[in-house]
Amino acid sequence: MFLPEIDDRCHELAERYGVRPYMVARYLTFLGRSETERLLKHMEDIRPAIRTNTILIDPEELRRVLEEKRGFELKRCPEPVDVGFWILNDPPISIGATLEYMMGYYVPQDAASMLPPVVLDPKPGDRVLDACAAPGGKTTHLAQLMDNEGTLIAIDVDPDRMRALKSNLARCGVANAVALRMNALDLPSTDWEFDRILLDAPCTGEGTIHKDPSRKTSRDPEDIATCARLQRRLIDAVVDVLRPGGVLVYSTCTFSPEENELIVQYAVDEHGLEPEPVDVGWADRGLRVPGVEPKVRRTCARLYPHRHGMGIFFVARLRKPLS
Repeated sequence: MFLPEIDDRCHELAERYGVRPYMVARYLTFLGRSETERLLKHMEDIRPAIRTNTILIDPEELRRVLEEKRGFELKRCPEPVDVGFWILNDPPISIGATLEYMMGYYVPQDAASMLPPVVLDPKPGDRVLDACAAPGGKTTHLAQLMDNEGTLIAIDVDPDRMRALKSNLARCGVANAVALRMNALDLPSTDWEFDRILLDAPCTGEGTIHKDPSRKTSRDPEDIATCARLQRRLIDAVVDVLRPGGVLVYSTCTFSPEENELIVQYAVDEHGLEPEPVDVGWADRGLRVPGVEPKVRRTCARLYPHRHGMGIFFVARLRKPLS
């Protein structure tokens, strides 16, 4: 656990931006003063976004309808998440109340959250697992990347979130997915085997502050340690059902290197997984973290509000060796 000394600078910035001093101390350690101030200043400046459901509609057709008929002002997200649009105005109709939403033409989703399914790159005919799937934003994205073909298993342990997952799959016309209430930690007890697995892991969620400002003060270092322990157990579980040569994408919406680079390093050390580059030219690389190999840092991707206009996010891609 990285717990730098909390000095007067930390208290000053923490008071100015309403966050916990330990968070500031960690940002300063890994990012420096200038980047830390920019991050804190823009942490809540994230535009809402929607992702086109290409199972049902083309992105430009959706854009035309929403701009001409619903009063939206939209800006296309950059490749490779260019099926998404940022919403530039306050539309006269809520994004969850339009006819197009109810018909499943789009999914409200932060632009950063569109990246993990693209990095996983599932193909039609693949066997794919979304290991922490609810409420289904990434699951429906996986389905459209698979052309609604193959086998997509979506599991989650939370019964309330499972209802949202099933509703979103139905609304979006997903035909290749099965939603199961299941704890991902129980995967080793099955005889399943997957070509590709997405593990968007439970985390401390610093990247959600723009949606939930209470997150600025609602977590402490013990929460980071708790999440990291769970994330390591989840890695153990999903690797067990990943076929040799298969691909795992690991993602979180938090800053903590204990939940990011160090989890990827754990997967490399304990399971022999090989990190592969996340080829997004505009993303940052991983942090320089003690105990993390350069090949791990260089292959990971990080997103920040002040640099990318997206919430704090982390993505890594790993491949299981053939033998």
